[in-house]
Amino acid sequence: MSVRQWTRDLSMGARFAFTGGREGWLRVVLTAVGVGLGVALLLLTTAVPSALSVRHERSEAREDYTYSQHPPAKADNTLVIADIDTTYHGKEIRGRLVEPDGPRAPLPAGVSAYPGPGEMVVSPALKNLLDSGSGRLLRERLPYRVVGTIAESGLIGSRELAYYAGMENLAPRINGWQVARIAEFGSPQRTQERSDPVLLLLVMVVFVALLMPVAVFIAAAVRFGGEQRDRRLAALRLVGSDSRMTRRIAAGEALGGSLLGLVLGTVFFLAGRQAAGSVEVVSISVFPSYLNPSPWLAALVAVAVPAAAVLVTLLALRGVVIEPLGVVRTAKPARRRLWWRLLLPVVGLAMLYPMFDQGRSNGDFNQPLVIGGVTLLLVGVTALLPWVVETVVARLGGGGVAWQLAVRRLQLSSGTAARLVSGIAVAVAGAIALQMLFAGVQDYYTKNSGRNLFRAQMEVSATQGAALNGATDKFSATKGVLKATVLSEASIGDASWTDGEGPDLAGGATVGDCAALREVARMSSCRDGDVFALRGGQFDADTAKMVRPGRELHFQTSTGMDHYEDVPWTVPATLKSARSIEDPRGERRSGLLMTPSAVPARVAASMGGSVYLSIDRSVPDAHEYVRNTAAAIDPMTSAYAWVATEESKKFTSIRTGLFGGAICVLLLIGASLLVSQLEQLRERKKLLSALVAFGTRRRTLSLSVLWQTAVPVALGLVLAAAVGMTLGAVLLKMTGTPVGVDWPSVLAMTGMGAGVVLAVTLLSLPPLLRLMRPDGLRTE
Repeated sequence: MSVRQWTRDLSMGARFAFTGGREGWLRVVLTAVGVGLGVALLLLTTAVPSALSVRHERSEAREDYTYSQHPPAKADNTLVIADIDTTYHGKEIRGRLVEPDGPRAPLPAGVSAYPGPGEMVVSPALKNLLDSGSGRLLRERLPYRVVGTIAESGLIGSRELAYYAGMENLAPRINGWQVARIAEFGSPQRTQERSDPVLLLLVMVVFVALLMPVAVFIAAAVRFGGEQRDRRLAALRLVGSDSRMTRRIAAGEALGGSLLGLVLGTVFFLAGRQAAGSVEVVSISVFPSYLNPSPWLAALVAVAVPAAAVLVTLLALRGVVIEPLGVVRTAKPARRRLWWRLLLPVVGLAMLYPMFDQGRSNGDFNQPLVIGGVTLLLVGVTALLPWVVETVVARLGGGGVAWQLAVRRLQLSSGTAARLVSGIAVAVAGAIALQMLFAGVQDYYTKNSGRNLFRAQMEVSATQGAALNGATDKFSATKGVLKATVLSEASIGDASWTDGEGPDLAGGATVGDCAALREVARMSSCRDGDVFALRGGQFDADTAKMVRPGRELHFQTSTGMDHYEDVPWTVPATLKSARSIEDPRGERRSGLLMTPSAVPARVAASMGGSVYLSIDRSVPDAHEYVRNTAAAIDPMTSAYAWVATEESKKFTSIRTGLFGGAICVLLLIGASLLVSQLEQLRERKKLLSALVAFGTRRRTLSLSVLWQTAVPVALGLVLAAAVGMTLGAVLLKMTGTPVGVDWPSVLAMTGMGAGVVLAVTLLSLPPLLRLMRPDGLRTE
């Protein structure tokens, strides 16, 4: 067969798709909408790597730490900058205090000029928040006058909350980790961090699991209008076309719908791309300019979708006999073969088997094998589902009229019913496997924080002792605070600190009033001026060796980065002993305990420390009141709420990406399934009208349609659960993690799939009722 003949037949079919009258146009539009939704999500997926790359580049470009022990000397091209990030109502706010040393100080991306003292430039999202009623408490925390906004080039997302505020006298507080002097912005060269094989495996499986339902829906969409198309093909046979030419013309019709779907998909993508700038999903936002698909990936989508439309149509018609007087589809079809359907998941398992027990210590997982194996297992769902539906419904019978109507329809067209829910089944199977994998490996990336949340729920850290003066009273007077405990810390050793290398006493010195010290130790008596040597801590031997009455020790004070002062101090003869207990952080301290008047004044002024706070959870915004008090005491204090567990940021970001992608896929599933359902109802319009005309109750017909959806959905979800748990167990075996079924996740994912189908069924009821009218028998 020549290429010319193929081209002529395909183009003829494409013309038929657009010149078939109202019915033809409706069929093409339904196909195009279904394909377009899938194409839009594929384009969005191809744009994800670009968006992540741009976010990373912009984050690196505005990096403001040198990670050096030798910052540049003050010059007219240097800048002093301080990190004062904060949180408001669960959202992270990126904050920086800036003090340019001269007119040529480097400007961060997106900022045209530095704000003066008491002024700030803010991101558009932060400006909107500050101007709104919900930003009242935040305005108290940021008492700076807004004089400008940060441009897009200086932000990593459209909804990012960020600001730069001007401040004076930052230089004396340079410490190399919170306050630094820099000569340029940008991340310094660092050693490449070794990638985590398990995290890479998670990323690969997430992409495959999210994209497979999209591919399944596109394949199903190009087969819309199958029964009406077959009647037209019979007419073509009547006027002289042979069976092969007829199939190529049918493929041309699908090609025309898919090409229109590419156009609609591009439009949907551009509309969604523009809307992406105004939404935030699981704390992630992007600018529309981020979502630029890679040209070669976009070209691959543009070629693959029409090619898939042609191939799917040819494969679908392979077992259909098209004759001049009709299509042999209503006769009992040949029984579907099971062996090749089982072969797909078996081959998938064989591809994954060599990586069993590889874990995290034996290098990266083989990417082609992982992607191929997971894909074949998920494709196995779509291959097995038609056989399962056909086998089960063939044995069904009896029951009421609605049930019998539904069963008979399923027995005549079980393949159509299976296609309708195959996307749901694939999505649920992938989601179950991912949830099992996440649940199995999360212990590797989650650790107990050790914090005692019964004794304190928030902590405020300060780098200067002056900031802690009177902090107990200030925080105790803060709304929502039940108790405030202030503990400062100082470094102490048995030799001079002038070179910054003194022999440190393990545990150092902990300073606080008697009530605060009783939070970390048991003591017989305490009054201001007392000093205690701790026993029962981790470094008892070190304390016994260095802390003896009359011995001279040396406090270390810092006047800036690499600038240390030595303060001699003699251990008093009245030294007491105290027994260490777990502090609010869950640690047992070592070294010295000192009351405030026992500390030399020069040491007290430079000590850093923490305030441990017990919060009244019944007070709304109690955490925000604490953060406001902390900012009023010193803008460079860090206030954060304690949590019982801490998770790896990379692990959390991958899971966040999964949730964002799952939301998009669920929306696609719902929209595509609704289009599929409407197309099915439209094809059966005359049949429904005939049944109504013969006296069948609408309630009976509605129930029959519901059963026609419920039976294949139930079978699909059972199959999806089985395949999903199998894939999840295989992935856990690959990571060297004990295999266990996360039943709450299995039930939740299955319930979500059933919920989407239920919602689509309810939305399709109004059109169904309109179709069940006797005048639907009218024809032209």
